[in-house]
Formats: sequence, C-alpha cells, structure tokens
Amino acid sequence: MEFMKTTILVAYFSILTILSVYGAHRLYMLILYYRHKNDVPVPKGGPEYRPRVTVQLAVFNEMNVIERLMDHVVRMRWPKERLEIQVLDDSTDETVKVAQAVCEKYAALGFDISYLHRSDRTGYKAGALDNGLKVAKGELVAMFDADFLPTEDFLEMAVPHFADEKVAFVQGCWDHLNREFSLLTQVQAILLDGHFIFEHTARHRSKAFFNFSGTAGMWRVSAIADAGGWEHDTITEDADLSYRAQLKGWRGVYLKDLVVPAELPVEVNAFKSQQHRWAKGNAQVIRKLMATIWKSKESLHTKLECWFHLTANCNYMLMVVLAVIMVPSMIIRAGTPWYILLATDGPFFVLNAVSVGLYFGMSQREVKNNANWTKRIKYIPGLMGLGIGLALNQAKAVLEGFFTDDKEFKRTPKLGVDENGRTLSKRAYKVPKSLITFLELGFAVYYFAAVIVAIWIRKWASVPFLWLFFSGFAYISLFSLMDMKIFRRLAMEELEDSPEATHLVQ
Repeated sequence: MEFMKTTILVAYFSILTILSVYGAHRLYMLILYYRHKNDVPVPKGGPEYRPRVTVQLAVFNEMNVIERLMDHVVRMRWPKERLEIQVLDDSTDETVKVAQAVCEKYAALGFDISYLHRSDRTGYKAGALDNGLKVAKGELVAMFDADFLPTEDFLEMAVPHFADEKVAFVQGCWDHLNREFSLLTQVQAILLDGHFIFEHTARHRSKAFFNFSGTAGMWRVSAIADAGGWEHDTITEDADLSYRAQLKGWRGVYLKDLVVPAELPVEVNAFKSQQHRWAKGNAQVIRKLMATIWKSKESLHTKLECWFHLTANCNYMLMVVLAVIMVPSMIIRAGTPWYILLATDGPFFVLNAVSVGLYFGMSQREVKNNANWTKRIKYIPGLMGLGIGLALNQAKAVLEGFFTDDKEFKRTPKLGVDENGRTLSKRAYKVPKSLITFLELGFAVYYFAAVIVAIWIRKWASVPFLWLFFSGFAYISLFSLMDMKIFRRLAMEELEDSPEATHLVQ
C-alpha cells in the first residue's frame, strides 16, 4: 500500500513539474512579446512592386462557403493582369456545381480564374496545392481556406515583404467572425488569439522559427520548390513546409496587424476533429523533423522554440494520467497542514493556472478589436475546463501521430455562419462521433462523484479544481453526444427537419 501511495505521489508531482515547465515558457512568451512589441516588420517593396500573384483556394465539399470566399477574393486590390485565381476542388458533392458556376461568373467579368477538379484526393490539401502549382502563373501564391474572408488590402500589405529575396512566406493573423456565438466559440477565439498574438509575434520578432498556419498567408513559389515542395507525409503540411524552408535558410514574416476573419466551428465534434488533426499532424512533424532541427546549426533559442511549439500537445497525455491520479493523490495527502500544501502546490498553481490566466487574458488586450477585452476574461475558466476536457481526444491524436502511418486529412466542416450565428447553409455536414466520447463521459461521472465526496468531507480547497475537471469533461462529452440536428435548430434557427434539408444531411 505504501509503495502504491508513493508511486501515485511521484507521478503526480512529476507531471505537475513537466506541465510547469511549459507554464514557465508561457510566461517567457509574454516577456518576449512585450520586449519586441514595437519591432514591427517593415517591407522592402513599395507601391511599384507588383509581381504576378496566384491565389489558391483548396476546397473539399464546401458548398456552404465557397461562394462567399470567392466574393471576397475578387475584391482584393491587385491589378487584374497580375492576378490569377485557382479553385482547387476535390469535392464529391454539390460543391462541384456551385464552384464551377461561381468561377464562370467571375471569369465572365474578366478575372483570370481556373477551376481544377481532382477525383483522386492523393495528398489531400497538400496534393491539391501541389497540383495547382504545376500550372500556376504567379511567382507568389496566396492561400485561403474556405471559411476565411480575405480583406481587400491583403495583397497590398503582404506582397511588399517579398521584395526581400530571403522571405519565403508571409503569415497573417486570424480573426473570428462568430466569436460571440457561444461559450465554445468564445473559448476557441481566445485560444487562437494566444497563439497568433503572442507566440507567432514573439518567435518571429526574436528571430526564431515560426510556423506557417496553412491559410491567410502567402508563399514564394521558388521557396516552396527549394524546400522540397508540398509533401503529404504529415497532415499539417503547413508546419512541415515552413520548418523545412527555414532550415534551408529562408525566412518567414508574421504580420500581426494583417487581420483576416474566419469562421470558428460551432459544434463540439467539429472542434474536436480540428484539434485532433492539428495535434496529430504536429506529432508527425516531430517524427519527421525534430532530429534534423536539433542537429542543425540554428540557435539554441530557435531549437527550443521549435520544441515547445511542436511538443505542446504531448502534454495532453500527461493530463490524462493526471486526471486519473489527481483524486487518489488528494486523498493520500488529506490531513497535510495548509502551509505545507501552500509551499508544495503554490509554485505549480502559479506556473500553470496563473500563467494561463495571464497569457490568454492579456491576449485579449492585444487583439486588434479589443474594445470589450475585459469582458472576455470571464471565459478563462471555461478555457481551462475545455483544455482539460480535450485531453483524451488530443492524447489519442498524439499517439496516432507518433505510432501510426495514417495520413488521412479530415477537414473541419463549415456552415457559413456570420458573427450573429446565422447561416444559409445548404448542407449540414456532420462529423462522426468518436468512441472516445464515452470515456470523456466516464471521467465526467468520476469527477462529479469526487466533487460530492469533497463537499461531504469538507475538503473545500479541492472543490474548485475537481469542479474544473468535471465541467471540462462534462461539456465536451455531453455536447459531443448531443444530436446535431437538434443543436443546429436550437442554436442557429435552422429547420433541418424539412423534407428539402433532411435528405442533404450526411
């Protein structure tokens, strides 16, 4: 029995120590950001620099948003004779007809638009982009996912940075069309803000590598070729290519003030699918490139930032173990004087919970549209709970990335929602439920029982932490299991029970 208690406590404090290292790095990112906040990148090119640009729009079954995307792309200010638009469509549904019709409409208005459809999805998005490059006319390529709304000045702001011949790619900052829609979208927005406001800015301006985010950005075609091209042995082809390019001596430019709005997933299963893909893909990039990065001649600062970025999702495996042993460890430590608990647990609390609050809370002050940033602070506990609830989903993704060769790209369905949550979606794309959801529900029951017991035995200090774990697992599991047709009808005023809509649900 004593051996079991010792094992649990050693595991408990070991996990908290590792998580605290990442918490300390989170605080370091804040310091680095504010140290370089005013080091705004200045482009070498001026108004006379007008290279030919190809805009690539890789889509797959996106009939809800393809027309909106094209409407925004053609509004970007750039000479028509220097602009080409490629719709790279791998769709297997009505999107094909919708996309073709939109392309024909704008081609008739004088735009240089080509529609390229593949029936073989080899390489998924990376394969589609590579296929488009074979016939692209531009020396630069801009890329937008189907749920993004490129701004009119995007090319005017991004292209001048390519006058520097060492610049391989330019990345813009993501904004969120439907941030205010629900608790889920509020939390997602804050999570992404932390990454795009602090991480990208701090890494880029401190001369470390940072990753291209796959959309709302541009590439130099010759840099893509020099780095080895779009490869599809990972499902985060964007991070893979950007690291390979930077290892070859190319540079990226991050423009925090080049803000491009996009649609956030409004359903838990779609959100989990997106997060799963990113975590799994980064694990695949670790397998592929981490040894090369460590053996390179890059600075220790660069190597460490690559490590912290790519391995961050590995912490979810530790979170799963922590979720299992936290209750037993609290029981074992019952009766420990408060001042000993404060001394042992205080640093862990600061480096984990407090660092999360500061990091994501301050990101709201730094976003471009920050008029009501203080009102968003109330969502930080929800962010922590959601992070805990995602642990099983993300741990599974990391393990798949490390130990399987599955490269299937599962895209996140888009519904075409606006900032008010309204949608004109024609098809209700659904994400299959995962068996992992029932494990999440089991953890929710486990922690609900722990909360009741803690209240019964008056362990009041434990209740907030136990409740955080319960709420995270309960939210993720219950909303994952909820019938999606009912959710859409209640939340977005869709009447999917009509005969016209029902047959479209897949």
